[in-house]
Amino acid sequence: MKPFTRPSATKDKPAPAHKGAGEVRIIGGQWRRTKLPVANKSGLRPTPDRVRETLFNWLGQSLLGWKCADIFAGTGALGLEAASREATLVQLCEQDAMLVDQLQSHIDRLKAAAVHVQRTDGVSWLARQAPHSFDLVFIDPPFESQLFEPALKAAAQSVKSDGWIYLEAPKKWDDNELSAISLQTYRHLKAGNVHAHLLQRIA
Repeated sequence: MKPFTRPSATKDKPAPAHKGAGEVRIIGGQWRRTKLPVANKSGLRPTPDRVRETLFNWLGQSLLGWKCADIFAGTGALGLEAASREATLVQLCEQDAMLVDQLQSHIDRLKAAAVHVQRTDGVSWLARQAPHSFDLVFIDPPFESQLFEPALKAAAQSVKSDGWIYLEAPKKWDDNELSAISLQTYRHLKAGNVHAHLLQRIA
Protein backbone atom coordinates (compact mmCIF):
# COMPACT_ATOMS: atom_id res chain seq x y z
CA MET A 1 0.00 0.00 0.00
CA LYS A 2 1.46 3.37 -1.05
CA PRO A 3 1.74 6.08 1.64
CA PHE A 4 -0.61 9.00 1.30
CA THR A 5 0.99 12.13 -0.15
CA ARG A 6 -0.60 15.54 -0.33
CA PRO A 7 -1.19 16.63 -3.93
CA SER A 8 1.01 19.47 -5.06
CA ALA A 9 -0.78 22.81 -5.14
CA THR A 10 0.75 23.46 -8.54
CA LYS A 11 0.10 20.02 -10.04
CA ASP A 12 -2.58 21.14 -12.45
CA LYS A 13 -1.21 24.59 -13.20
CA PRO A 14 0.15 25.12 -16.70
CA ALA A 15 3.87 25.70 -17.07
CA PRO A 16 4.76 29.39 -17.14
CA ALA A 17 5.38 30.92 -20.55
CA HIS A 18 9.03 31.06 -21.56
CA LYS A 19 10.33 34.58 -21.15
CA GLY A 20 13.61 34.17 -23.00
CA ALA A 21 16.64 35.49 -21.16
CA GLY A 22 14.45 37.85 -19.15
CA GLU A 23 14.95 41.58 -19.22
CA VAL A 24 17.49 44.31 -18.67
CA ARG A 25 16.94 47.39 -16.56
CA ILE A 26 18.37 50.80 -17.38
CA ILE A 27 20.20 51.95 -14.26
CA GLY A 28 20.29 55.75 -14.57
CA GLY A 29 19.45 58.82 -16.60
CA GLN A 30 16.18 59.80 -18.24
CA TRP A 31 15.01 56.18 -18.67
CA ARG A 32 16.06 55.06 -15.21
CA ARG A 33 14.30 51.85 -14.05
CA THR A 34 12.92 51.17 -17.55
CA LYS A 35 12.88 47.42 -18.21
CA LEU A 36 13.46 46.03 -21.69
CA PRO A 37 12.89 42.40 -22.77
CA VAL A 38 15.87 40.26 -23.76
CA ALA A 39 15.63 37.68 -26.53
CA ASN A 40 16.20 34.00 -25.84
CA LYS A 41 19.42 33.61 -27.84
CA SER A 42 22.27 31.25 -27.10
CA GLY A 43 25.34 33.14 -25.92
CA LEU A 44 23.48 36.40 -25.33
CA ARG A 45 24.94 37.79 -22.12
CA PRO A 46 23.60 41.14 -20.89
CA THR A 47 26.11 43.17 -18.87
CA PRO A 48 25.03 42.73 -15.22
CA ASP A 49 23.36 45.66 -13.46
CA ARG A 50 26.15 45.88 -10.89
CA VAL A 51 28.82 46.12 -13.59
CA ARG A 52 26.94 48.78 -15.56
CA GLU A 53 26.33 50.79 -12.40
CA THR A 54 30.04 50.69 -11.55
CA LEU A 55 31.06 51.55 -15.10
CA PHE A 56 28.93 54.69 -15.18
CA ASN A 57 30.17 55.68 -11.73
CA TRP A 58 33.67 55.55 -13.23
CA LEU A 59 32.64 57.56 -16.29
CA GLY A 60 30.43 60.06 -14.49
CA GLN A 61 26.66 60.17 -14.48
CA SER A 62 26.28 62.52 -17.46
CA LEU A 63 27.59 61.73 -20.94
CA LEU A 64 26.20 64.95 -22.39
CA GLY A 65 27.70 65.60 -25.82
CA TRP A 66 29.48 62.23 -26.08
CA LYS A 67 29.66 60.11 -29.23
CA CYS A 68 29.52 56.41 -28.41
CA ALA A 69 29.72 53.13 -30.31
CA ASP A 70 28.56 49.73 -29.06
CA ILE A 71 30.03 47.34 -31.63
CA PHE A 72 28.61 44.10 -30.18
CA ALA A 73 25.27 45.55 -29.15
CA GLY A 74 23.37 42.35 -28.30
CA THR A 75 20.68 43.47 -25.85
CA GLY A 76 21.64 47.14 -26.28
CA ALA A 77 22.02 47.55 -22.52
CA LEU A 78 25.31 49.46 -22.70
CA GLY A 79 24.44 51.75 -25.59
CA LEU A 80 20.96 52.54 -24.30
CA GLU A 81 22.41 53.27 -20.85
CA ALA A 82 24.75 55.79 -22.50
CA ALA A 83 21.85 57.39 -24.39
CA SER A 84 19.82 57.56 -21.19
CA ARG A 85 22.66 59.65 -19.76
CA GLU A 86 22.44 62.21 -22.62
CA ALA A 87 25.03 60.93 -25.07
CA THR A 88 24.58 62.89 -28.31
CA LEU A 89 25.13 59.88 -30.59
CA VAL A 90 25.04 56.16 -29.88
CA GLN A 91 25.73 53.74 -32.74
CA LEU A 92 24.67 50.12 -32.13
CA CYS A 93 26.21 47.41 -34.34
CA GLU A 94 24.77 43.91 -34.36
CA GLN A 95 24.89 41.03 -36.87
CA ASP A 96 21.89 39.00 -35.71
CA ALA A 97 18.77 40.11 -37.62
CA MET A 98 16.38 39.23 -34.79
CA LEU A 99 18.41 41.25 -32.29
CA VAL A 100 18.58 44.19 -34.70
CA ASP A 101 14.77 44.16 -34.91
CA GLN A 102 14.50 44.04 -31.11
CA LEU A 103 16.98 46.89 -30.73
CA GLN A 104 14.99 48.99 -33.18
CA SER A 105 11.81 48.30 -31.18
CA HIS A 106 13.60 49.51 -28.01
CA ILE A 107 14.70 52.68 -29.84
CA ASP A 108 11.15 53.29 -31.06
CA ARG A 109 9.64 52.66 -27.64
CA LEU A 110 12.05 55.04 -25.91
CA LYS A 111 11.90 57.61 -28.73
CA ALA A 112 15.68 57.52 -28.58
CA ALA A 113 16.56 59.87 -31.44
CA ALA A 114 20.28 59.78 -30.61
CA VAL A 115 20.48 55.98 -31.00
CA HIS A 116 20.99 54.25 -34.35
CA VAL A 117 21.22 50.52 -35.04
CA GLN A 118 22.84 48.87 -38.03
CA ARG A 119 23.10 45.21 -38.99
CA THR A 120 26.82 44.93 -39.56
CA ASP A 121 30.12 43.46 -38.37
CA GLY A 122 30.98 45.90 -35.60
CA VAL A 123 34.76 45.53 -35.83
CA SER A 124 34.83 46.22 -39.58
CA TRP A 125 32.39 49.09 -39.13
CA LEU A 126 34.55 50.68 -36.44
CA ALA A 127 37.72 50.29 -38.52
CA ARG A 128 36.09 52.34 -41.29
CA GLN A 129 35.29 55.30 -39.04
CA ALA A 130 37.37 58.46 -38.92
CA PRO A 131 40.28 58.27 -36.45
CA HIS A 132 39.72 59.74 -32.99
CA SER A 133 35.99 60.32 -33.57
CA PHE A 134 34.42 58.64 -30.51
CA ASP A 135 34.39 59.51 -26.83
CA LEU A 136 33.46 55.98 -25.76
CA VAL A 137 33.56 52.56 -27.43
CA PHE A 138 31.94 49.50 -25.84
CA ILE A 139 33.54 46.10 -26.58
CA ASP A 140 31.62 43.08 -25.30
CA PRO A 141 31.98 40.23 -27.84
CA PRO A 142 31.01 36.58 -27.30
CA PHE A 143 33.46 35.26 -24.73
CA GLU A 144 34.42 32.24 -26.87
CA SER A 145 35.27 34.42 -29.89
CA GLN A 146 38.63 35.57 -31.23
CA LEU A 147 37.37 39.14 -31.66
CA PHE A 148 38.91 40.82 -28.63
CA GLU A 149 42.24 41.89 -30.12
CA PRO A 150 40.84 43.07 -33.50
CA ALA A 151 38.13 45.03 -31.68
CA LEU A 152 40.62 46.64 -29.33
CA LYS A 153 42.89 47.63 -32.22
CA ALA A 154 39.99 49.24 -34.08
CA ALA A 155 38.84 51.02 -30.92
CA ALA A 156 42.34 52.32 -30.15
CA GLN A 157 42.32 54.08 -33.53
CA SER A 158 38.77 55.42 -33.36
CA VAL A 159 38.63 56.76 -29.80
CA LYS A 160 39.70 60.30 -28.95
CA SER A 161 42.94 60.91 -27.08
CA ASP A 162 40.96 61.62 -23.91
CA GLY A 163 38.27 59.03 -24.69
CA TRP A 164 37.45 55.68 -23.15
CA ILE A 165 37.13 52.03 -24.16
CA TYR A 166 35.01 49.65 -22.12
CA LEU A 167 36.07 46.02 -22.43
CA GLU A 168 34.14 43.07 -21.02
CA ALA A 169 36.05 39.79 -21.15
CA PRO A 170 36.36 36.37 -19.47
CA LYS A 171 39.86 37.24 -18.22
CA LYS A 172 41.81 40.25 -17.08
CA TRP A 173 43.91 41.79 -19.84
CA ASP A 174 47.38 42.57 -18.50
CA ASP A 175 49.49 45.65 -19.09
CA ASN A 176 51.77 43.99 -21.64
CA GLU A 177 48.86 42.83 -23.81
CA LEU A 178 47.25 46.24 -23.72
CA SER A 179 50.40 48.31 -24.22
CA ALA A 180 51.05 46.41 -27.47
CA ILE A 181 47.80 48.01 -28.70
CA SER A 182 48.69 51.43 -27.20
CA LEU A 183 46.13 51.03 -24.40
CA GLN A 184 46.29 51.00 -20.61
CA THR A 185 43.91 50.10 -17.80
CA TYR A 186 42.27 52.91 -15.85
CA ARG A 187 39.86 50.75 -13.82
CA HIS A 188 39.16 47.02 -13.52
CA LEU A 189 36.37 45.04 -11.84
CA LYS A 190 35.74 41.30 -11.54
CA ALA A 191 32.12 40.27 -11.02
CA GLY A 192 31.57 36.52 -11.22
CA ASN A 193 33.01 35.35 -14.54
CA VAL A 194 33.08 38.86 -15.98
CA HIS A 195 36.16 41.08 -16.08
CA ALA A 196 35.18 44.69 -16.75
CA HIS A 197 37.93 47.05 -17.91
CA LEU A 198 37.88 50.78 -18.49
CA LEU A 199 40.77 51.56 -20.83
CA GLN A 200 42.52 54.67 -22.10
CA ARG A 201 44.91 55.31 -24.95
CA ILE A 202 48.53 55.65 -23.95
CA ALA A 203 49.62 59.22 -24.58
